[in-house]
Amino acid sequence: MRRVGLALAVLLAVAGARSAGAAPPSDAWLEGYAAAVLERDFRLAAPSLRVRDGVITVGAQDLAGADRERVLQALGAIRGATRAEVVAAAAAPAETPAEPVTPRVIVDYQSGLLPGGTLFKPLLADPRWPHFAASYQRYLRDPTLKDVASVSFGETFSLLRERYWSSWWEVGVQAGVFAIFDLDAVSKDLINADYFVALPFGFRRGDLSGLLRVFHQSSHLGDEFLLRTRSQRINLSYEGLDGKVSYEFWGDALRVYGGAGYLFDRDPASIQPWSLQYGAEFASPWPSRNAGWRPIAAVDFQHREENEWSMDFSARAGVQLDGVLASRNMQILFEYFFGHSPNGQFFKSKIEYIGLGAHFHF
Repeated sequence: MRRVGLALAVLLAVAGARSAGAAPPSDAWLEGYAAAVLERDFRLAAPSLRVRDGVITVGAQDLAGADRERVLQALGAIRGATRAEVVAAAAAPAETPAEPVTPRVIVDYQSGLLPGGTLFKPLLADPRWPHFAASYQRYLRDPTLKDVASVSFGETFSLLRERYWSSWWEVGVQAGVFAIFDLDAVSKDLINADYFVALPFGFRRGDLSGLLRVFHQSSHLGDEFLLRTRSQRINLSYEGLDGKVSYEFWGDALRVYGGAGYLFDRDPASIQPWSLQYGAEFASPWPSRNAGWRPIAAVDFQHREENEWSMDFSARAGVQLDGVLASRNMQILFEYFFGHSPNGQFFKSKIEYIGLGAHFHF
């Protein structure tokens, strides 16, 4: 386990060094560079050209007679650009500009090594999706825990992305640490820490995306918690394979997903291997994206053979702040969970909690 922890620390340190060492270009710089590319390579003047949070948009009326695919490939390849989009012309009086029409993405992602972003978006209500977060949780009707701090450190990084058969494909690495602390203990005891690392393969074609992962997880109880409670420790560790598909409606306003997983090389070996997962997410189109924030909500359902297919339910709702640190976003979310604990060896224990957390996504 020490080797897994060391590898995870090195991975996150390298990713952090890469992000800190190369600050992304500003939107103004990208807009000027994109305008120069259009004029130099395509003899186009595009008054509708805009850049926000690294996303380059250009009006369809300014690309008349041009090869849109080539134009957007050139714009999407600009260093620091998140993606390039064509938007339909808005019909409105000049003195009262209309709300921009939801863009139809033609060329959406950069290709090659370390392209940035991911094809399969994070699952917002999944308690075990690797990302940076800190939450306060109030356990309800629990005999041992009341006030709990939950933290996670991790992310998904794309290593290589290419486009084949009108679809995008990528391979990456995913890693995370999930830990909970007893805030009512004198020393704020670490209760449990789960270490997760995966090799994900992503796919996207339009609004349809998919993810296939091979992963490892191992769990460890905190020393203070063990000494205080004299709990019997289980050496919980396993590898697994899971797959998910996702479809987005009305831009990114509504998303539904589902999938299944299978565990192998299990310790203890008696753990049943199969699981199901599905859910939905909603990102309000009001106010507009230009406001820099919007309400969001998500639900996640999971069923495990080990727990006789009973339902584990997670719900999160709150506000998303767009463009925090370039193209990143932060979410302030109310949380509710009911079902079997996702925390390590406590997977047979039923818990219920409400909480409030801050979640940061790359």
